[in-house]
Amino acid sequence: MNLGQQMAEAKPDCIVVLTPHGTRINGRFSITDSERLIGSWNENEATFTMEKLVERDLARKINDEALKNGQLSSTINFGTAAGPISCLPLDWGAIVPLRFMPDVPVVVITPARDLSFQKHIEFGKSLRIAVAQYDKKVGLIASCDWAHAHDEKGPYGFDPAAKELDEQAVELIRTNQLEKMADFDADFIEAAKPDGIWQTLILAGAIPPEERLVEFLSYEAPTYFGLICAEISAKRKI
Repeated sequence: MNLGQQMAEAKPDCIVVLTPHGTRINGRFSITDSERLIGSWNENEATFTMEKLVERDLARKINDEALKNGQLSSTINFGTAAGPISCLPLDWGAIVPLRFMPDVPVVVITPARDLSFQKHIEFGKSLRIAVAQYDKKVGLIASCDWAHAHDEKGPYGFDPAAKELDEQAVELIRTNQLEKMADFDADFIEAAKPDGIWQTLILAGAIPPEERLVEFLSYEAPTYFGLICAEISAKRKI
């Protein structure tokens, strides 16, 4: 709730969401460019449905800037070019944080895990440039669940690497060293099964360390995966 209040006080005109669970394109960053997004999430025998308009001008600016800088990205749509049938699924990685945020249009971006960590940082830099050139105020959410191997009864089983990776992620966030997540070994990542590294590195490119203010809020692993909440803001207007 605290993060939602902070975002509301910032009064963004739109929000960019970096999600691990959106529509993936092999070898390319995926950027929503439909008229709207709609999705549902079931929890505790209840269903929550969310519909969001897409800030299409910003989506296209982000894609254009990324392509101009040699990054592999693409906008995606479905059904029709515009109108009510132009609709993509809104995934749970976006629905959950957006549930607590102001009701404004969004752009949802899904990383490409087959691209290098450095390319994710570079894409974040392009995102920063596009936002700086945009004539509206933009919020940014990096939706990150962490290691998924905390519980032997979970779908990915148990691995001690899960606790170790989450502890390292917490420390890197606390100490404003997001870029060092790019140093995690591939076997370590495979054992721990995190979902947060790629979005975090895009955020790291969008807000460089010298301009980054970090307020670490919480870490918990209430089930088989870990969760971190932190507020990361820029010292000056981008």
